[in-house]
Amino acid sequence: MPAAVLFGCAGPRLGSEERAFFRRVNPIGFILFARNIETAPQVRKLVSALRESVGRSDAPVLIDQEGGRVARLKPPIAWGAPPAAAIGALAQRDAVAAERAAFLSARLTAADLAGLGITVDCAPVADLRWPGAHEVIGDRAYSDDPGVVARLAVAACDGFLAGGVTPVFKHVPGHGRARSDSHHELPRIEADLDSLQRTDFAPFRELAARHGHSSWAMTAHIVVAAIDDEPVTLSKRALDQIVRAAIGFDGLIVSDDLSMQALSGGLRDRAAGALAAGCDLVLHCNGDPAEMASVADAAPELTAAARSRFDRAEAVRRSRALPCDPGLLKAEFDALLGQGGRPAA
Repeated sequence: MPAAVLFGCAGPRLGSEERAFFRRVNPIGFILFARNIETAPQVRKLVSALRESVGRSDAPVLIDQEGGRVARLKPPIAWGAPPAAAIGALAQRDAVAAERAAFLSARLTAADLAGLGITVDCAPVADLRWPGAHEVIGDRAYSDDPGVVARLAVAACDGFLAGGVTPVFKHVPGHGRARSDSHHELPRIEADLDSLQRTDFAPFRELAARHGHSSWAMTAHIVVAAIDDEPVTLSKRALDQIVRAAIGFDGLIVSDDLSMQALSGGLRDRAAGALAAGCDLVLHCNGDPAEMASVADAAPELTAAARSRFDRAEAVRRSRALPCDPGLLKAEFDALLGQGGRPAA
C-alpha cells in the first residue's frame, strides 16, 4: 500500500537520490511546480519518471493550474486561462454564460494536463472574496456571492472531469476571510458559525453534494475560532464537525502544503498531526530532501478508508473523460467572455 503523502521534486529532471527516496518511501503521488516545467516533452518525461520511481503507472500527479496568477504551466505549454474573478464578473451579467465559461475553462485546462500525463488539478478555488481580506485569495475567487461561487465551482468540476482530470476544491472550509497569508503566518477567522454556515461553508456544501465522490478537497491552514484554536489542517474537531459533518464531504481530504509557515513545529509533527486530525493525505511541495525525509517518517500507509476514497474518485475520473476539440471550445470561451453573453444557438 502506498504511503499517505504527496511530494514535490527539486527540478525539471528526477535525480538519482530523489528516485531512490521515492522508491523506498512509495508516496501515493506527486505535485509539480514551475521549477519542474521547461517544455511539454520534458514534463511528460518527468511525469513518467516519477511514476516509474514508485512502480505505479496510475500514481496521481498534481499541479496548481487555476488560471490567472496561479498557473504553473504557461503558454505555449498550456492555454492562458484567466483568473476565476473574470468568470465571476460575467455571472453578474449572465449566469448561464458564466457557468458555461467556468466549464469551458476547466475543460480546456484538463485537455492540457491530460496531454502531459497530469491527472489531478488543485482547483477550483471555492473560497469567497471578502472585502478587507488579504489578497492571497483575491481574484482567485469567483465572487463574494456564495451562490455564484457554488455554481461556478460545480461547473468547473464538471469541466475537469470531462477531461479526465480530478479536481481538488480548496481551501476547505473557506480561506476567503483571512486577513493574512497562510504561506507566511496563521490566519484566524473570528466569524460565528451561523455566519460561516451561510457564507464560507456554502459553496463547499454544494460541491460536496454534487462532487463528493469524484473530487478531493484541500484544507485551509486557518483557525476557525468558533470551533477550535488549532489550524483546520491539524484539528480533528474542525475536520470532523465542519468538513465531514456540516459540509458533508465524504471524499479524499488532502492537507495544504505542510511547509507553509501557518503551521508551527517540525515537519514530522505537522505530518503526524494532520493525519491524526483526519487528513487522508499530506502534501509537501518544496522538494527539500531533509524536509521530505521528516515528513516520510510520519506518513504511514494509506488507510483502507483513504484508499477507498481515492479509488472511487479515480473510477469517476476514468469513466467521465470525453474527447474534445480545444480550438472550438477556446473560440466559444472567448466569445462568452468577450461579448458577455450566451453563444449563438
